[in-house]
Amino acid sequence: MRGRPLHADPTVVPPPGSPHKAPQPTEGTPAGTRVLGAAPQVTVDYKVARHIASQVAKQREELLKTAPDMDRASEEQRCLDWITEAVAVWSDAAAMSPQQDEALRQAVYDLLYRAGRLQPYLDDERVEDIIIQGPHEVWLDYGDGERKLVGPIADSEEELLELLRELARDSGHSERTISTANPTLALSLKDGSRLQAIAGLGPMTYAVIRRHRVSHADLDNLVRLGTIDPILREFLGACVRAEKNIMIAGKQKAGKTTLLRAMLKEFDPETRFATIQTEDELFCHANGYHRQVVSLIGRESNGEKDLTGRGAGEVTLLDLMHPALRMSLERIVVGEVRGPEVVAMMQALTNGAGGNLCTIHARRPDIIFDRIAELYALAQGNLSEQLAYRQTANGLDFVVYVDMTDETQIGGSRHRYVSHVLELAGIGESGRPATNEVFSPGLEFGELRAVPRMDPGCIDDLRRVGFDSSLLQQPYGAWTAPLPLKVGAIR
Repeated sequence: MRGRPLHADPTVVPPPGSPHKAPQPTEGTPAGTRVLGAAPQVTVDYKVARHIASQVAKQREELLKTAPDMDRASEEQRCLDWITEAVAVWSDAAAMSPQQDEALRQAVYDLLYRAGRLQPYLDDERVEDIIIQGPHEVWLDYGDGERKLVGPIADSEEELLELLRELARDSGHSERTISTANPTLALSLKDGSRLQAIAGLGPMTYAVIRRHRVSHADLDNLVRLGTIDPILREFLGACVRAEKNIMIAGKQKAGKTTLLRAMLKEFDPETRFATIQTEDELFCHANGYHRQVVSLIGRESNGEKDLTGRGAGEVTLLDLMHPALRMSLERIVVGEVRGPEVVAMMQALTNGAGGNLCTIHARRPDIIFDRIAELYALAQGNLSEQLAYRQTANGLDFVVYVDMTDETQIGGSRHRYVSHVLELAGIGESGRPATNEVFSPGLEFGELRAVPRMDPGCIDDLRRVGFDSSLLQQPYGAWTAPLPLKVGAIR
């Protein structure tokens, strides 16, 4: 499905959510049409688009029968020629404008090679979440907190389900589908966006596509975005270079994966490491920076059970850990931990090699270790809380907490930032991991973001990789002013 856009000038047909003003469904718009631009207004009749796409698909099928070895680029070019010819015939009959011609050509191409009526929203770099409530209702969440309703992406539930199945096939997840037998679907799209869908368990099909708007940032980029200051940037870089085991924790959508990608840029490009994920959200094997990446993705069951009761064909993150450890790796990175894969994560952290990283959801920094214990209890074998605490204390060196303050409902902005860096300091008296607050919010002077508080116990290790420990003596950090909030920083 995926392919190149037909036009390079986004002003020809402004994508929804662009600076040309995202379209809104309007009264009087014919069924099956989509308003793609606002000035001048351009609509696409998707009944016509589907008719042309079906016609070209038949021509493509005949072409591949006669030339089965044709490469993808040549096939696409031939289909583009057919699309242009068919649109020209329709345009002459309907007296369409050049803008309408272009919009129709793009729509047909998207139906054949990309994500159909969903594609304009995937192309809009300002969109953070695409929220699908059945085939006729789609909402766009932007990075600044704005939410807009846009037109339908399908004409029926079955058409929406087929679009989701096609996205799964096109993303290389042939074992993943959505149906009555498999009512949920989770995968990464080719552009790295994460899709989660649920069908058949409610009145309609629901899906959310989470786009990674800051997918190639390094720590310097996060300084410019205000996520960290230059002092914390130097500290985190030194922790990575000193091969410390680091867990990034935080709320949903706070920016954990973005920070993890940025910290991975502190690896030497020749570092040999594995990424172990349920869906690929790190893109390390294809980012043009790292050269020695073993990218491993778990595989879902085909729906059947084997003799042990396990899903046939399933490959868990724990399954991937054992062969990964035999791949002459220097480091291991476990992506988002949401369930029993916590065991795989802790095996990575305690396997002897240092410098491993991972992420986990937690609403507050003080519940991170309880969150790990909860996931241990869900793991196979019902592992104990004491084991969770012990392995956490033994395996982790630092926890970095990413927070988010959202003031969009009162006319403010959405702020994402690191608030805490905790150093693990063994087991405390209560049996829980003990911690030192190396960085924490400067609430006493109205700052929610992390500022230096103390030297970590491993400060000499950081000095050996070039960290200037005098930076930690600046109580206000390098912030020139507190986080600009409409409501005071004291919670």
